[in-house]
Amino acid sequence: MTESGSLVSFPVLQVLYSAPELFLVGVETSYSDPKVDIWSLGMCLAELALNKLFWSTLKLSQRIRKVLSLLQTDTPIFEKIAREHNCYDQYLVLPEDLKEIIDLCLSISPNKRPTCKQLLQKECFQQFHPKPEQNPISKLCKPFQIFTIHEFYHWWQLAGGDVFQELKKQGLIRSSPPILSVPSLVLIEGTILGQERNPSTLYDPRIVQMPLDSLYRRFSHIPFAAFYPLIHSKSDIIAKADPPPYDATGLPLVIKERDPEYQLHRVILLRRLLHGYPFTKEFIINEAEEDIPPLLRGEIWAALLNIRASYKTDYLRVDKFTHTTTDRQIEVDIPRCHQYNELLSSAEGHKKLKRILKAWVSKNSKYVYWQGLDSLTAPFLYLHFNDEAKAFACLSAFIPKYLYNFFLKDNSAIIEEYLCKFSQLIAFHDPDLANHLHEIVFYPQLFAIPWFLTLFSHVFPLYKILHLWDKLLLCDSSFPIHIGLSILTQLRDRLLTSGFNECILLFSDLPEVDIEKCALLSLSTYQNTPRSITSREHENDLFRKRTELDISGVTLDELKKERCARISANDVVSLVRNQPRNALLIDIRNNIAFSRCSVKGSINIPFSSVPFSDKNIENLGINYSQIKSKGDKIVVIIGDEETDLERFPEFLLQCNISKVCVLHGGFSTLLPVTPTILTSNIPL
Repeated sequence: MTESGSLVSFPVLQVLYSAPELFLVGVETSYSDPKVDIWSLGMCLAELALNKLFWSTLKLSQRIRKVLSLLQTDTPIFEKIAREHNCYDQYLVLPEDLKEIIDLCLSISPNKRPTCKQLLQKECFQQFHPKPEQNPISKLCKPFQIFTIHEFYHWWQLAGGDVFQELKKQGLIRSSPPILSVPSLVLIEGTILGQERNPSTLYDPRIVQMPLDSLYRRFSHIPFAAFYPLIHSKSDIIAKADPPPYDATGLPLVIKERDPEYQLHRVILLRRLLHGYPFTKEFIINEAEEDIPPLLRGEIWAALLNIRASYKTDYLRVDKFTHTTTDRQIEVDIPRCHQYNELLSSAEGHKKLKRILKAWVSKNSKYVYWQGLDSLTAPFLYLHFNDEAKAFACLSAFIPKYLYNFFLKDNSAIIEEYLCKFSQLIAFHDPDLANHLHEIVFYPQLFAIPWFLTLFSHVFPLYKILHLWDKLLLCDSSFPIHIGLSILTQLRDRLLTSGFNECILLFSDLPEVDIEKCALLSLSTYQNTPRSITSREHENDLFRKRTELDISGVTLDELKKERCARISANDVVSLVRNQPRNALLIDIRNNIAFSRCSVKGSINIPFSSVPFSDKNIENLGINYSQIKSKGDKIVVIIGDEETDLERFPEFLLQCNISKVCVLHGGFSTLLPVTPTILTSNIPL
């Protein structure tokens, strides 16, 4: 935290217990050697053995000289210290094995000091070693720690604990007006006159115990069994005996995250599931759909991204230091990346972020560094600040799944396809808004590219990104499009009353967005939209399985011309078989073709009979009554090569009919489906 003391104006060490080399070589060099702690152990043991505080009456500088004077003694250091403190008689009666251990720990040369493992091999410690034959379980498992200090501190804060307030109460933090810290006079040599040194800038060794009463009171009624929840049980008797879960139904996510009791139950349950990863991954996914406790968010994200156990080794092998042409741009971007966050804005945060970005560029040679990649990395570094390798592993797993090929040098085709799908999704769910944006020529290219290139991490503050990505990681690569739609839905009233210039101004300084509402609305449209509506040619094949009945072969030029989305034969078959009440199938082939063979439950509106000049569906007669009263049904347009599969769907869109889509490949794609969903009056 202090870079071995270089960032503070006081020594971060206890002088008496510090090894001599710390004063000779320097703290920065010696702290990396564990042998300095062996010296400290020796000094502690010596004080305990003689029941004496060494040099307690001396000043700081005198203590340092005493420690350094030990370098010049010919006798064992422990004996010399005992003589100086008039404790030689006590020294003589000490057990020889104890004196041997202390003398070894107080060896002047660090190379001669033993390691912890070597110390524990001494005869006097053998009685404390468990014998395998007496305790066979010790071979199999380690004691399970109930709570970590990290978890305990988190719950304590939620229950109202505040470290700074407690330190102020005890007088360890004292605030004073800044004017009082200005010296009266500063000489050329740097000497300060007329101002005493502020004690708040000095190291204070006092220990303050934090009060735990409020936390204990908050948890006092929780039954013991709640600390060991069952993950899975097929027994109804056991399930009934298990205490009911803490009920937080209906509470906003922000309230849940600040409720210590709710977070206790969630952390205990999900921590147990994480201990069983990867075998418990399905359970983790099910619980993450409810919510993700902030304390375990980093570990749960890593589990959802399938991070392998070898991630640290993999990161060590990546070149993070060789100078590249992208270094300059990375150095420019990092100081602007979420600088309101204390971790990311720190010097150490900048170093870590730079190493991760350089490692990603080095490992992904086919990609280039695009502005915004730093914002994309920030959430992972924030959650894994003390595990840089895991942050890199999460980023490396995240990009291929959600931003496949977005960082190619020429990514225009990928971005254009993504924006076309976004426009079609808007038209699918909100034709009124889609028509208005189309009329004022306000296309997604003008505002949505930074959204999708950084998955909103460049648009929203970090805490909002964490909540959005909690849901994103449970879905596929189409989910960001639904997030974009949910943002437009929140701004819908203003957009419908705005022209082109007003819309430009609106998105140049995006208004406040309710992120919980955004996440819930995104999930709703995601779950109620057939997957093929948002499927793309440039998706990663590792995360999807295509069949002959899926959409493929659509060029970008064709996609740009189509305002309504295509739906695959697979999704149409699924609707007809499993959810026939949720679909309205409109066959626009001629009457003869329809009478010969058609999809079960479909209606016939021949393309040649459509009055394209009339944009009001209510004036089109009885044939259109089912369209008018369709409710929330998906409207599937089925045609063939003789019909215009762009004009009729666009006509319905202009009539403000929602959820309109076109069967990809036309009627003929349904002929080979087995078992068939077609009705036929003549043999096919």
